[in-house]
Amino acid sequence: MIYQRVALIGLGLIASSMAHAMRAHGLAGEIVGHARSVETRAVARDLFCDRVCETAAEAVKGADLVVLAVPVGAMGEIAAEIGPHLKPGAVVTDVGSVKQAVVDAVAPHIPPGVHFIPGHPLAGTEYSGPRSGFATLFQNRWWLLTPLPETDPVEIARLRKLLEAMGANVDEMDVARHDLVLAVVSHTPHLIAYTMVGVADHMRRVSQQEVIKYSASGFRDFTRIAASDPTMWRDVFLTNKDAVLDILGRFAEELFTLQRAIRMGDGEHLHAYFTRTRAIRRGIIEAGQDTAAPDFGRSAPAKEG
Repeated sequence: MIYQRVALIGLGLIASSMAHAMRAHGLAGEIVGHARSVETRAVARDLFCDRVCETAAEAVKGADLVVLAVPVGAMGEIAAEIGPHLKPGAVVTDVGSVKQAVVDAVAPHIPPGVHFIPGHPLAGTEYSGPRSGFATLFQNRWWLLTPLPETDPVEIARLRKLLEAMGANVDEMDVARHDLVLAVVSHTPHLIAYTMVGVADHMRRVSQQEVIKYSASGFRDFTRIAASDPTMWRDVFLTNKDAVLDILGRFAEELFTLQRAIRMGDGEHLHAYFTRTRAIRRGIIEAGQDTAAPDFGRSAPAKEG
């Protein structure tokens, strides 16, 4: 056991998967949860929480570890609610996809003697809600921590131990660096996926039935990404807008270059470009972050609970 009592605030895919993983490996003595929805609380009570509370303030009382697993836009409100009720010496972390906005929203409400260690698991599926979690979600996936300069190294090591015991690869990164890197590898690709699916939806000359029936692997993968939680992604783009707009500008420049090559029939440029970018895919597979299987390594894992 690493933490005696863990409080999960927000009970969707990430929190429920954490609960299943902690149960599977005996990492927490008691798992307490809170969600605003009565239905979500009932499901969590049945599937993975020892106790479920109607308020976040009640849920964090006596907790050694508090995990904020709510949309980034709700972090500040939740932090203000729980701040006065946090146990001295407790650790507060989060699972938000953006870090600077979370630090700005949460840190002012963390009382002295409580350790705030922002975090971000690079794991997920297109499913959401308390029934979507499973214990192996974090296996061989990166979990980035962005500790603040004053954070106690002992508490960082303890949190790392928990995350690694759940199967994650843990790394530390500066807050600003995190937001720029994630704009490249996650945020902008999601926006492009949403855009391409939106283009298909607005193409009146191509029926929705044809789009669905004849979807090739590329578009099919876009729809998987575009099925992600809309509230979460709205907040991501609003709170990491500078980095996303920077990468979108670079993307537009690259797209214009390819557009010109296609228009001019410059096959040599296209072949050279695709050859260079193909190496990125090989690197992802070699790093164990996906497989070369025809299903793109995304066969649905067995759900637990």
